[in-house]
Amino acid sequence: MAVKDRDRFSTATRIKLLGEQTAARVYRSQTKRQARRSRLTGRAALLALVLCTLIVALAYPMRQYVSQRAEVADLQREKQQASERVQQLRDLKARWQDDAYAEQQIRQRLHYVLPGETGYIVIDPDAARQSRARLGATDRPWYANVWDGVDSSDASGQ
Repeated sequence: MAVKDRDRFSTATRIKLLGEQTAARVYRSQTKRQARRSRLTGRAALLALVLCTLIVALAYPMRQYVSQRAEVADLQREKQQASERVQQLRDLKARWQDDAYAEQQIRQRLHYVLPGETGYIVIDPDAARQSRARLGATDRPWYANVWDGVDSSDASGQ
């Protein structure tokens, strides 16, 4: 036992023990570094790069697809409105083909009367004044605005 105790405290044994401890520490630090580094491998980086490339490559065609679908929906809506307008015009044309409707519209719009009838147009003086008062400067012809300006300047001079 004395030889064993003496070997335990010998310089060679101590250096050997220190070397083993140091090697164990280095091995542990390397495995920790490898464990931290191994989270993002080369394959994962390549996969992320491929996914990003696909996203960038597909972004423009998808935007075009969505805008074209919206344009198609707008055109379909316009087509529906145009077909409704065509139907309204066909109905109006059919009404004008009826002689009674045409006669009614001619009497109402053009103030025509049949032979032997007397036509009257009643004019309400208050309504005429109100309609003239409602007309603004932009609704009247330019010469009416000029004449009103002359009248108003003449009236203020007195």
